Amino acid sequence: MTTAAPRRRSRTPTTPSWRSSGCEVRGMTSTLVEERAPQVSGARRGLVVLLLAGALALVCVASVLFGSQRISPVDVWHGLTVGTGDDGAIVQGMRVPRTIVGLAVGAALGIAGALIQGFTRNPLADPGILGVNAGASLGVVIGVAFFGVSAASGYIWFSFAGAIAATVLVYLIGSAGRTAPDPLRMTLSGVALGAVMGGVVAAIGLLNPSVFDRMRSWNAGSLTSLTPDVYTVLPFVFIGLVLAVCLAPSLNALALGDDLATALGSRVALTRVLSIVAVTLLCGAATAAAGPIAFVGLMVPHAVRWFVGPHQGWILLGTVFAAPLLFLTADVAGRLVLRTGELPVSVVTAVIGAPVLIALVRRRKVSGL
Repeated sequence: MTTAAPRRRSRTPTTPSWRSSGCEVRGMTSTLVEERAPQVSGARRGLVVLLLAGALALVCVASVLFGSQRISPVDVWHGLTVGTGDDGAIVQGMRVPRTIVGLAVGAALGIAGALIQGFTRNPLADPGILGVNAGASLGVVIGVAFFGVSAASGYIWFSFAGAIAATVLVYLIGSAGRTAPDPLRMTLSGVALGAVMGGVVAAIGLLNPSVFDRMRSWNAGSLTSLTPDVYTVLPFVFIGLVLAVCLAPSLNALALGDDLATALGSRVALTRVLSIVAVTLLCGAATAAAGPIAFVGLMVPHAVRWFVGPHQGWILLGTVFAAPLLFLTADVAGRLVLRTGELPVSVVTAVIGAPVLIALVRRRKVSGL
């Protein structure tokens, strides 16, 4: 009597469909990103964000209370609530708008730096080093010198044009002849182009002294010359911030490399294009409002990354609080450090940024993407 051989179960190899669910792709991307660096607990991340938000609130209060002209807290409160007299003119007409614009400019520069570091995978990238701020400044100077523009509502478009021209040019040079942008080449090309555009700005100022005199405070990187139409830049900053938040999952995938990001269903080219659009909006608006500011976009995302890990969503969330915290702190310090006059905020951020840049170079392993 013969017995039938047991039937074998046919095993059909199944491949995971990573494109089937956006939630699965985002979850898998976050998991892979987290595995590339030491784990950071969610409680620690939340605590860091809460501390940054609390510190930013305190600095906003200090920005309204302190200035080059001493006003008692009682008079500040009276000027803030009633708004009459000299105290009201100073508080409501100068310090409150300066604080609001400082929040917007700081957040814009910090988020722009985080985006550039994310989509180029270059830990030393920021709007200043890659020449984006220099391009925006050149655009504004051209608008003022040759088109007679004299208000933020007008030359913001020239700032956008200069910022996007510099970003695209640096990106094209950095990715020429390669499948992906080379971080070192992009950094070198950004520094070189920034120097060239800075020289053109200086040349225009020397050839046309009236332009230089009109833009002296703005070109120094300061909030001392705010005008009522400076609020024109705020909607552009808001749009850039919203776009940056939407790009966070794609930037997580991009951090794993172009090939793996494509396998996870991320559109690499679209992510980079939208990142360039967001950087242009943020840097163009920030430069139009306060002039060229350096180091904020470089140091803040790095510092936030040390505490919250490599996840782009948490980096952007921490940066949106930490960058205006640094910017407003530097602005308040610039008001108080001199007895007569004010120190431009760009000078204070540069003094802080140089030691931080040295620390980033020495801690290369920690700051790498």
